[in-house]
Amino acid sequence: MCGIVGLFLKDSSLEPDLGRMLSEMLVTMTDRGPDSAGIAIYGQNSEKPYKITLQSSQPDMDFDRLASLVESELGQTPQVLRKDSHAVFGFDQDCLDPLRSLVQAEFPCVTIMSRGESIEIFKEVGLPEKVAQRFDVAQMSGTHGIGHTRMATESAVTTNGAHPFSTGSDQCLVHNGSLSNHNNLRRVLKKQGIEFETENDSEVAAAYLTWQMQNGANLGEALEAGLDDLDGFYTFVVGTKDGFGVLRDPIACKPAVLAETDQYVAFGSEYRALVNLPGIESAKVWEPEPATVYFWER
Repeated sequence: MCGIVGLFLKDSSLEPDLGRMLSEMLVTMTDRGPDSAGIAIYGQNSEKPYKITLQSSQPDMDFDRLASLVESELGQTPQVLRKDSHAVFGFDQDCLDPLRSLVQAEFPCVTIMSRGESIEIFKEVGLPEKVAQRFDVAQMSGTHGIGHTRMATESAVTTNGAHPFSTGSDQCLVHNGSLSNHNNLRRVLKKQGIEFETENDSEVAAAYLTWQMQNGANLGEALEAGLDDLDGFYTFVVGTKDGFGVLRDPIACKPAVLAETDQYVAFGSEYRALVNLPGIESAKVWEPEPATVYFWER
């Protein structure tokens, strides 16, 4: 099962409503996967140019202490925006590696959700409506975003096992389906220096795209390569800082619908996720073809 939604805005006047529209789309997909949910938002919602989103099972204990240690040990004063169990730490420059080392050494309950110039990921166990309310997603603005509501079939129901997965700067992926060769591919990618947080096969797919892009591919080219290297059945919706892509496997047994107008491109596992979008009655609506990359980029 699982339900996926995505929204890529062409019209900047819609950016203040991105979170509201995306969360409404996601809530509509609740019955496709009610155990956990998550949303990735791309936007410049920070005074600092580089953001790292963190999650903690004990946020009241961890985030203030972490901010203090970052200042004393890393020499940076982060801007900290708390959202329930998550916090977005804003920095003047990329400090992922030293922050990761600090978290691994001192904060066993903290997980890095995403990093980059524009991406923020918020995900938790629970119904999409409750998760969206916890993080006040309806008030978030941005240029594009991706959401996922999960029915766990290959790993435990945990926050880390929820989608989206982010394995590279400003990159994320959501997935409906299952990969059959993810264990072998995980071993290959580990040898290339890719780190994993979970046993979820979808994280392997995200890491594969990250590896491809680290080697010079753009998102569309990385998705094309995946048709040869990723074995299984899947629908992917993926994002980068400037791009938004969709790919179904050659069999395409998982449902998917795309809609495009002059204002946006929208994706839903089912059409009912799209029915409240502005201008949907005049949109071009179609089912993505199997083994075909759909890719939009600014």
